Amino acid sequence: MSKQRLYLTTPLYYVNDEPHIGHAYTTLLADVMARYHRLFGRDVHFLTGTDEHGQKVQDAAKKLGRSPQEHCDITAQRFVNVWDKLNVEYDDFIRTTEPRHEKVVVEILQQLYDEGEIYKEDYEGYYSVTEERFFTEKDLVDGKDPIGGRPVEKIKESNYFFRMSKHQQWLLEFYESHPDAVLPEFRMNEVKGFLQQPLGDLCISRPKSRLSWGIPIPWDEDYVTYVWFDALLNYYAATVSPPEGSSPAWPADYHLIGKDILTTHAVYWPTMLHAAGLEPPRHILAHGWWLSKDAEKMSKSRGNVVKPLDMADIYGPDLFRYVLMRDMVVGQDANFSEEMFVKRINSDLANDLGNLASRITKLIDKFFDGVVPEADALPEDELPQLAERTAHIVFQKVEGIQIHAAIEETLQFVRAANRIFTEGEPWKTVKQDREAAGRTLSTALEAVRIAAVLLQPVLPNKANELLERIGADADIQYSWDDTKWGTSLEGRKLTHGDAVFPRVEKPKPPKAGETKPAKKDDEQKTEDDYLSFDQFKQVDLRSAKVLHAEPVPKTDKLLRLEIEVGEEKRQLVAGVAQHYAPEEMIGRTIVIVANLQPAKIRGVESQGMLLAVRDGDSLNLLTPGDVKSGLRVS
Repeated sequence: MSKQRLYLTTPLYYVNDEPHIGHAYTTLLADVMARYHRLFGRDVHFLTGTDEHGQKVQDAAKKLGRSPQEHCDITAQRFVNVWDKLNVEYDDFIRTTEPRHEKVVVEILQQLYDEGEIYKEDYEGYYSVTEERFFTEKDLVDGKDPIGGRPVEKIKESNYFFRMSKHQQWLLEFYESHPDAVLPEFRMNEVKGFLQQPLGDLCISRPKSRLSWGIPIPWDEDYVTYVWFDALLNYYAATVSPPEGSSPAWPADYHLIGKDILTTHAVYWPTMLHAAGLEPPRHILAHGWWLSKDAEKMSKSRGNVVKPLDMADIYGPDLFRYVLMRDMVVGQDANFSEEMFVKRINSDLANDLGNLASRITKLIDKFFDGVVPEADALPEDELPQLAERTAHIVFQKVEGIQIHAAIEETLQFVRAANRIFTEGEPWKTVKQDREAAGRTLSTALEAVRIAAVLLQPVLPNKANELLERIGADADIQYSWDDTKWGTSLEGRKLTHGDAVFPRVEKPKPPKAGETKPAKKDDEQKTEDDYLSFDQFKQVDLRSAKVLHAEPVPKTDKLLRLEIEVGEEKRQLVAGVAQHYAPEEMIGRTIVIVANLQPAKIRGVESQGMLLAVRDGDSLNLLTPGDVKSGLRVS
């Protein structure tokens, strides 16, 4: 295949959000697409990053007693940590507070202003701080914003506007001539329907008197740039100043987004580019939402958000990647439950792929001393033909952005290999015809190898582990030629180890009152298991106030807390990072064990321990309420 370039992006994630299943899905979809296209031999550039300006960031930083930049530095790191945990291999992580981004924004603003595409006008409308945008009175639903249903404030002020309406007809004509510019097709129909109504001009500024945290308007120091106009330009800005050794070229081939930000990307963004004399992106791909098992959208307010790190810690990052890619048809909504998650892993990976690999390797160990037997496939053998067909269909499905279907096609091939292997009965035939048994084992193992290569973009670590187990090369950049039949494993030595895909079970929540799971043979407590009252009195429990919190480097579970205990200042290391963001800890009054000997945790000294209650998967801090720090708990 030719070294075709391919540039794909995720949205820039807003730093006031905590990474959740929606963020994870978009980013993992981009990562899996990038890995498949690299397997196809293409020159891929994969961009992600964070959106760091705007009213919500400014307000949150002020509330926490930080500068906005300090707040962004802390919260942006959360996304970096999650993507590292989930084995996301991006080529560039851009932040809208970086000089390379701000420079491009200022240049394009000035260009559009000089060309008459931007003008100033008084405006009166209803402003939502949450959505950081204006609405007209007819937009409101029961007097609230139509997106999140939150309160709005009526504001009258002067602002700068981009002549978006001027480019409406061009955009309609562009979409008529490029029917796949928005995917899937029904999303394109939504955009065209939106464009049938008169398109207003876009307010692109905010007065500094109301919002100072943003990129200054270059010709008017009293204003900053509207966060959406600022953030959308990142996709282009990243091609102007890419990382060293990288050379992405505009336009982007795929913008991956959630359906809730379709209008900004499919209407605002192309008109901005057209006004600036730049090509629009080739494809905008809007995926659906992950819904709870009750078919509700997952949201923080409903308390049903799936946190990527929680699932990755319980089941492993590769299995989390697999289920998200396997169970959402790109563009449609999908339901998520942990029960569904477990069922999918056991069905596809443990029962089908894992079981086949285990049966083959055990027989090779038993009858061929762990060395793959020498045996060529016969011309009439079914598996080589199925392998060629499978690779062809997987390629087509990935090209059509049907990742779930590409995975299913690979699993169909694995099931066929299971059937053919079982029909060959090598555990029986080895006693009468060693060569025939060897051929059955060798061809079945070649099928496992090809399946592992085809699944490597989805299961990068587990696929490598499987390849190593069967004697193939692991941790290398495979090419599409490696999906062809005949990469001989003959004579290779198998590697021993635990099952690559063992069956999994959903962890059972502890019973009410339990602080840890009960042992299988739990014995009755004796007198020695209980504290005396005098012993308990030696434990010094105190109220403490959290002054500062930050992640402990190289761990996603620990926070370093600076606390006030009366007149004393000290620090704690607490394993609460997966339940509380650093900014959520600051200002809280907690209960600590104040007379523990200091201990080093990950190289950081902890001078005490905080108290919390675990309820299933959730963790809640014990707090004495609004009291002074340093008080003894009695």
